[in-house]
Amino acid sequence: MSAELSIVELILEASLLVKFVMLVLLGFSVACWGMIFQRRQALSLAKQQLKSFEDKFWSGADLSKLYNEISTKAEIQGVENLFVAGFKEFARLRKSHIDNPTMIIDGTQRAMRVALSREVDNLEMHLPFMATVGSISPYIGLFGTVWGIMNSFIGLGSVQQATLAMVAPGIAEALIATAMGLFAAIPAVMAFNRFSHKVEKLENSYGNFMEEFSSILQRQTVAGKPE
Repeated sequence: MSAELSIVELILEASLLVKFVMLVLLGFSVACWGMIFQRRQALSLAKQQLKSFEDKFWSGADLSKLYNEISTKAEIQGVENLFVAGFKEFARLRKSHIDNPTMIIDGTQRAMRVALSREVDNLEMHLPFMATVGSISPYIGLFGTVWGIMNSFIGLGSVQQATLAMVAPGIAEALIATAMGLFAAIPAVMAFNRFSHKVEKLENSYGNFMEEFSSILQRQTVAGKPE
C-alpha cells in the first residue's frame, strides 16, 4: 500500500509537462485497449461468418437462391459482400448479351476485387493507430523522463550539498513516464501483430474464394448455363 501511495504522490508532485505526458500516455492506453476488444470481436465474427458462408456455398446450393437469400440481409459483410458483388456483376454482364466469356469473368473479378479492398479496409480498422501508439509511446515516455531528470538536476544547482534524498524523488517521478510509455506500447504492438496476422489469413481466404468462385462462373459461362 505504501508503495502505491508513494507512486501516486510522485505523480501528483511531478512537473506540469511530465503530468501532461503521463495523461497523454494514459489516454493512448485506454483508447488502445478499447480498440483491442473491438477488433478482437470484429475479427472473430468475420472468421465465423466466413466458415458459415463457405458451408452454405460448398453444400451445392443454387447460386441464384443463395444470392437472393444474402441480398435480403440488412447488412452484408465479409465474404458475403464479395459473393454478392461478383454474382451481381456476373448476372448484369450476362444480361447485356456479352458473348465473350473472358470479358464477363474479368468484369466479375474486378467487382470482387473492389469489394475485397473495402472489406480489408474494414478489417484493418484501428490497426494503424495501434501501430502508431506502439511506435511513439516509448519515445513520449522517454521525453517525459528526460524532462523530469533535467528539472531534478537543475534544482540541484541551487543547493551547495546534493544528497540522494534530494534527487531520488525527481528521478523516480521521471521514470514513471517511461514505464507508462512501455505500458501503452507493449499491448499495442502485440495486438497489432496478432490482428495483422488474422487479417492476412482472412484476406488470403477471401482471395481463394474469389478464384474458386470465378472458376465456377467461368464454367457456367462456357457451358451456357443460366444464372
